[in-house]
Amino acid sequence: MRDNDSATATATIAVGTPEAPATAAPDAPAAPATPVPARSTPLTGGALLAALGVAAFSLTFPATAWALEGMSAWTVVMLRSVLAAVLAGGALAVLRVRLPERRHWSGIAVVAGGVVLGFPLLTTLALQTSTTSHAAVVVGLLPLTTAACSAVRTGARPSRTFWAASLVGAVVVIGFAVQQSGGAPGRGDLLLFAALLVCAAGYTEGGRLARHLPGWQVIGWALVLALPVTVTGTVFALSADPLRLTAHSVAGLLWLAVGSQFLGLVVWYRGMAAIGISKASQLQLAQPLLTLVWSVLLLGEHLPPAAPVAALAVLVCIAVTQRTR
Repeated sequence: MRDNDSATATATIAVGTPEAPATAAPDAPAAPATPVPARSTPLTGGALLAALGVAAFSLTFPATAWALEGMSAWTVVMLRSVLAAVLAGGALAVLRVRLPERRHWSGIAVVAGGVVLGFPLLTTLALQTSTTSHAAVVVGLLPLTTAACSAVRTGARPSRTFWAASLVGAVVVIGFAVQQSGGAPGRGDLLLFAALLVCAAGYTEGGRLARHLPGWQVIGWALVLALPVTVTGTVFALSADPLRLTAHSVAGLLWLAVGSQFLGLVVWYRGMAAIGISKASQLQLAQPLLTLVWSVLLLGEHLPPAAPVAALAVLVCIAVTQRTR
């Protein structure tokens, strides 16, 4: 792949449609060793799916703050994954989806370690000492980190214009978030930076796998694979710190399980398969600003006057990245 990792460059992408070969009945032959022909998702459709994923992810930090009102960080992380696994596993069972090929399991394990366990745990622990606004500083680096990880893992070679727009967008987001948080680093910064690395790896591997399996199966099998860890963790977390349920904590946990951990990743991986990991990742430049808006509406935090200017600059950068090869 020369210029980018866009899956629209070929007609061999399997996306999460009901008729996709990956959802064949048990008596159907095993999936072929190479991606099977499928109707490709248009660039605009793929971008829309990825954007829906970003919108879902933008609520993750506010929802986590709500969930932490009634349970410990460990309980939040483990329970959200268990609930999401029940949803995903139920769908896999009802549709009688065959197990992925052996060659895909290592990638699924990376997704499980990165987006099912690593990122949720590290960010939730960080949010015990950092505000959602401060956490947005690090999230602003995620698009650039994911694009870099994709370049290493898949051999993608975005243009110089793409990298320049990505860097400008990252600088705008980080500068805005640092300015509005007073520029003081929080104690959870190391956790947040570690979360960046594991999440970028999980996104990259999931986007790559979504060219071979429907996106919902990628995250579905990752959640199922992590079940032994998350169920055990849930039991220990609940025994050490019982639930103190409130309306906010229940609503936050449900969104984390259904929206952030499952449905958001379904459309996100499908969008990545359609338009490429690098291009999809740059849509996340808008995520920190969306998170700040949700923080104002849901948590009562104050949005600084510079937000509209930063938002406009980020939108310009996103437009440039989506138009480059």
